[in-house]
Amino acid sequence: MPDSSTMPTESDPARHPGSTSSLRTANQRRVVDVLRGRSEDRPADGTPVTQAELARITGLAPATVSNIVRDLSGAGLVATEPGSGRRGTTIRIARAAGVVAGVDFGHSHLAVGIGDLAGNVIAERREPLDPGHTHDDGLGLARELLADLVAGAAVSEPVRSVGMGLPAPIVEGLVRSSAILPGWVGVNAREVSEAAFDLPVHIENDANLAALAEHRQGAARGHATSVLIKISSGVGAGVILENRLFRGSSGSAGEIGHLTLNEQGPVCRCGGRGCLEAYASVGAVQELLATQFPDASIDDIIAAAGEGNVSALRTFEDAGLHVGWGIASVVNLLNPDIVLIGGDMARAGDLLLDPVRIGLRRHALDTAANTPVGAGVLGERASLVGAVLLASDRTELLD
Repeated sequence: MPDSSTMPTESDPARHPGSTSSLRTANQRRVVDVLRGRSEDRPADGTPVTQAELARITGLAPATVSNIVRDLSGAGLVATEPGSGRRGTTIRIARAAGVVAGVDFGHSHLAVGIGDLAGNVIAERREPLDPGHTHDDGLGLARELLADLVAGAAVSEPVRSVGMGLPAPIVEGLVRSSAILPGWVGVNAREVSEAAFDLPVHIENDANLAALAEHRQGAARGHATSVLIKISSGVGAGVILENRLFRGSSGSAGEIGHLTLNEQGPVCRCGGRGCLEAYASVGAVQELLATQFPDASIDDIIAAAGEGNVSALRTFEDAGLHVGWGIASVVNLLNPDIVLIGGDMARAGDLLLDPVRIGLRRHALDTAANTPVGAGVLGERASLVGAVLLASDRTELLD
């Protein structure tokens, strides 16, 4: 998202060397960014804004905004609507400008959605997926679901691009882990996906997408720096620093699940010992309770804990304490405004969150020990919403 402190002003041509045309294009881009929810002063929820609000947020003169809106409307990129009450004419990104798609692959699910170019989901569908599926089978199903959504939602606008989340480290387009999606390891996800959809495809780790979604449309809105810990089959983190997704030098930032808590602990799928993921993932919880609850889903275990089963309660307590320990390292280093818990384990609510907070206070510095910790509000949809936002962000409206 643009940093408003560095955005050019109309009266500062030094920041826009070149022709009047380049300044006009830059001002158009500023207006479009606000309409697409890329400003901290503008909700990323698709709410239309007035020309007066656009002028206030962008710092452009009202006459300049009026001319830009007229030009963008003529190009079919924005739509205007009569306001109600004291509000004047409102402006939004036009549906005619196109739509984008989001795809979220999980260990055992596939979610596909369609969104507008402001990043708002129009329609979505979620289906179970065989954990051992090949990437060809997974992409084939995703293509079918997308076609069904387009037909069912009567979308006549062109699909401009696809955002796609995978639960694995993605380095230069390659899937680098075989544990969660074995049928994808070593595959250049971008190449095979673009061939399958015949569209530009933008690939990102699913925890990063969940963090982006909560930052723009969820519980982290209004916070410049936030961390989302996604705890499902694996444990990963998405980090937002100063309103921007932090990916690291090679795109593998956020692998908090492989933070070592005990060098003599259980062997992790990564080959290390005592990783956070070996104590706090869905699989770790199920393994600990396998004798008492054979073949139980995580929701079965959550229900048992809610009914007072001592073993289930203790398992969530232990998992939460370990997660809090891991989070302490993150808040000591980054000092975020807020930490959110997402993924399947987040459905345990305070059964998990209360011990997470205790673990955080035990291991964090005094200056960071009271960092707010809560559950994300987008639930299982978070990564899909983030995929739609990613596709929207990467789709250029102004040539």
